[in-house]
Amino acid sequence: MFIQVITGQVADAAGLEAALERWRTDIRPGAVGFLGSTGGITADGRFVTLARFESPEAAQANSDRPEQGAWWAEAEKCFSGPVTFQDCTEVDTYRGGGADDAGFVQVMQGRADRQQLRALDQRAEALLPELRPDLLGSLRAWSGDQFTEVAYFTSEADARAAEAQEPPPKVAEALGDWQAAMGEVTYHDLTSPRLIS
Repeated sequence: MFIQVITGQVADAAGLEAALERWRTDIRPGAVGFLGSTGGITADGRFVTLARFESPEAAQANSDRPEQGAWWAEAEKCFSGPVTFQDCTEVDTYRGGGADDAGFVQVMQGRADRQQLRALDQRAEALLPELRPDLLGSLRAWSGDQFTEVAYFTSEADARAAEAQEPPPKVAEALGDWQAAMGEVTYHDLTSPRLIS
């Protein structure tokens, strides 16, 4: 799987939502190799989307389509500044990755040692199903040591309630090690996620 992470500050949220809907109905049918996307706009107007493709070549072929270029030229006007695109060829998943029935999505971005984090993932994943039934799945896309992780939850209320619970000591230790390995993380909450697959 290849993932392109797209971020930017939104100036016209309604216009962007309309453009995204036009992409879904008019442009997506011809997007060969497109697997799906997860994204939305945060409360402070930050647009974050992860577009999933079968390969980098499929993503490039989609970008090269004239109709895609024309669509983006209009959609780009909805942003107040530059939009960044980050290509990620390495992806880790938990519980199969994303979940289109998620009611709340949290995007985390930071830097970490991938191998260390994957080893800690294995410890945490054995504990998560019982501890966090609200967590439907997640995926983490890598570009060098930079990661963008997306966690899919049943709802924001469920996620906040689970976060507030005091975990057992063994679980707390494992989660603490995992959080320390992730380092300084930027969080983007998508309370009305746009999920396409």
